[in-house]
Amino acid sequence: MARTSAGLLPYRFDDDGTLLVFIAHMGGPLWARRDAGGWSLAKGEYDAGTQQPKQVAATEFAEEIGVAAPSGPWLELGVFWMPSGKRVTTYAVHAPATLAFVASNTFEMEWPRGSGRRQQFPEIDAARWFPIEVAATKVVAGQVPILHALTERLRDADGDTRLSPTC
Repeated sequence: MARTSAGLLPYRFDDDGTLLVFIAHMGGPLWARRDAGGWSLAKGEYDAGTQQPKQVAATEFAEEIGVAAPSGPWLELGVFWMPSGKRVTTYAVHAPATLAFVASNTFEMEWPRGSGRRQQFPEIDAARWFPIEVAATKVVAGQVPILHALTERLRDADGDTRLSPTC
């Protein structure tokens, strides 16, 4: 059975109408020097038989970003299959410019590999706003369709032609 995750993608428009998204840089030594392909929406795995994806998305956002998920109407962007085989149910929410990274929960891993030493690392080590076109160069490749879906959903909802179809 495929692993399932749920995630939240906050968005806003800046003063000149540019669509911005709030994405997170994955923490730990394997991601420390990666910018392109090292960012993600805040998300986490869940048991599809016992948990609701929207609640999981809110909980994971709070754990990984350190603040409550933005309130307001959430847009369901859909379910996206990642190259790893994981299914990610994704939501978007309009958020204020003041949304900022505070702190993340941690995970433990052996580091350096083969050393026998277990260390704690933050799941997320940074999160910030990026224009959606820039975010598309930073997120892991499997999440680019999520950015496209947000662009299309906002265009459908608003008839907004400011948005680039090729985020």
